[in-house]
Amino acid sequence: MHSISPDHLSLEAIDTLLSQHTRLALSEEAVRRIKNCRRYLEEKLNHNDQLFYGINTGFGSLCNVRISATDVEDLQHNLVVSHASGMGDPVPEEVVKIMLLLKIQSLSYGHSGVRVEVVQRLVDFFNEDVLPVVFELGSLGASGDLAPLAHLSLPLIGLGEVWYKGERLPSEQALKQLGWNALRFQAKEALALLNGTQFSAAYGVWCMLQAHRLSSQADLNAAIGYDAFHCRLSPLDAHIHLVRPHAGQIRTAQVLLDWLKGSEIATMEKASVQDPYAFRCVPQVHGASKDAFSHIRQMLVTEINAVTDNPNIFPEDDLIISGGNFHAQPLALPLDYLAIALSELGSISERRVYQLIGGQRDLPPFLTDDPGLHSGLMIAQYTAAAIVNQNKTLCAPASTDSIVSCNGQEDHVSMAANAATKARRVVLNLERLLAIEFMTAMQALDYRQPHQSSPRIQDIRSRYRQVVPRLEADRILSIDLEKTVHFLRNLQTAE
Repeated sequence: MHSISPDHLSLEAIDTLLSQHTRLALSEEAVRRIKNCRRYLEEKLNHNDQLFYGINTGFGSLCNVRISATDVEDLQHNLVVSHASGMGDPVPEEVVKIMLLLKIQSLSYGHSGVRVEVVQRLVDFFNEDVLPVVFELGSLGASGDLAPLAHLSLPLIGLGEVWYKGERLPSEQALKQLGWNALRFQAKEALALLNGTQFSAAYGVWCMLQAHRLSSQADLNAAIGYDAFHCRLSPLDAHIHLVRPHAGQIRTAQVLLDWLKGSEIATMEKASVQDPYAFRCVPQVHGASKDAFSHIRQMLVTEINAVTDNPNIFPEDDLIISGGNFHAQPLALPLDYLAIALSELGSISERRVYQLIGGQRDLPPFLTDDPGLHSGLMIAQYTAAAIVNQNKTLCAPASTDSIVSCNGQEDHVSMAANAATKARRVVLNLERLLAIEFMTAMQALDYRQPHQSSPRIQDIRSRYRQVVPRLEADRILSIDLEKTVHFLRNLQTAE
């Protein structure tokens, strides 16, 4: 059981929560803060004629339209249904679950004015894997991720759809199965749920968790490639990196040396004086992505431990302040950066594939025993090139665009949601690219026998060959590549 509190939430904690299917519970401190804020808001509304945005006024450019006390609940209901205008593919279930967690965390700080019952229902959804059907398209990342968060909120009031026990069904039906009554939102509650950056941030969290795994995989691939291509170890020498002391560069060089420790091939005499950049500059290229990930992580962790709805309520200071914490610019820029940093790992990976199949350094063309009759890994490189090209198009920044909305009230938007969804596509593409490289490097390494790579790499090679045999003759490579993807996922878990 994980206790949701106003304390720091780390990416590592989220990873553990998801992988171990941990249940959530609101801490006493979170309940106290939420109740205190709600009590303050209700007293303010009962004894004050002041206008408070989205609480007793309309939304967006209708912010100056007063809403009567008798219509406040209808206002909140209308907000959810009108804003549930998303389209496109459903958001992956694992990302929806992160959305729920991040929304719960944000509301736990007690600056949003919702009742405990609303937050507890989100906790119940998380614990029972009742995952709202949310759509990818619709958010501008401006006044929060409005459309996606509206779809996340619909099932709380018995509308929309959910994924439950492997089925996609009307939320009303799922609530009935669970014996739960639909909620009815009161003042401020729907606004607190819809305002916020939890859609973009959830994608960012998922991508960053994958980025760590794939960065490690890219290093392993490069280490295998060093031996498979008969590369010199001098580009990994610490002397080089200590005079250009970027942390990621230093770390990458050491990681490759660790992988190659004990390699017979690595210590053999080399014919070439220098190696191509795709091998020689691995510390600089992989390291730059690592340093980017560190910066992006810092921005993301700050965001997931923040209050991002509007207005914000401060009972201890007797303040209700309308501001712009829902604006997702602090996510939009890092998410575009993330796509670029991931894409570059794939770009250099494809170049290593190209070098390995080029018939150089005593390796046969396309890594096949009978080139001509067999094409070997020729078309695997084509696939890699196609994926790299797609990643390059996905790296066009979303954050540099802004389209005026809401009658000019929302006159600058971040487009963080589009930056987030395309970053996920880059992640998936990078995983495929690294699988192609891994299969290629292992095939090339086979041609170095009887000479051996390091014990660690030889052990991985032995396990891999039980899943994907050496390519002796042409066969359907897409099958092998899918097996390689799953092998590498399991390898990362085991390692």
